[in-house]
Amino acid sequence: MEVLKYAYQHPLFESKDYDLITDAHQKIQKSKGEFLLEKGKVEDEYYIVESGLIRTYVYDYDGNEITTDFKGNNEVVIDVASIFPRVPSQEYIQCLTDCTLYRITYDDFQELFHQIPAMREWGRAWMSFELYQSKKRATEIITEPAAKRYLQLIKEKPQIIQQAPLKYIATYLGITDTSLSRIRKEVAHL
Repeated sequence: MEVLKYAYQHPLFESKDYDLITDAHQKIQKSKGEFLLEKGKVEDEYYIVESGLIRTYVYDYDGNEITTDFKGNNEVVIDVASIFPRVPSQEYIQCLTDCTLYRITYDDFQELFHQIPAMREWGRAWMSFELYQSKKRATEIITEPAAKRYLQLIKEKPQIIQQAPLKYIATYLGITDTSLSRIRKEVAHL
């Protein structure tokens, strides 16, 4: 299970740890449009993406869908604000394409967390990286022009550009569809 070894990278893991991790995950298929989580439900499992693209979104105060994140190949899909404190989610998590995923329940994760010392270190490292990414994105929406954010997205996450509808990319970048179309035309002429 290369995707699991990729997702759970940490120098403290031993090969026997990966056997336990693999046994705790179930390979599943989800179709385009299916939800992994809906607002108001407590997340009770999380996923590793083998293939496909997933979008996380919320509705703003005017009822508009705002994309808060995308997750693609080899990435962890989780609502940490729901699964760990055991509270209802504020977000929707939806497959934008057909997806092959590895699912692990909250209880199985907790068991691994207590059974494998390296899992705790991996969890801290993963959470720190996700917090860094979140803070970086929030700051860049305020401090960087939209064109620069779009070019960065092309460079860092081409899967999103290739597979996500433009309206979702626009809300993720914090701009309108019209602004994104203008930026794409400008970028095409560079």
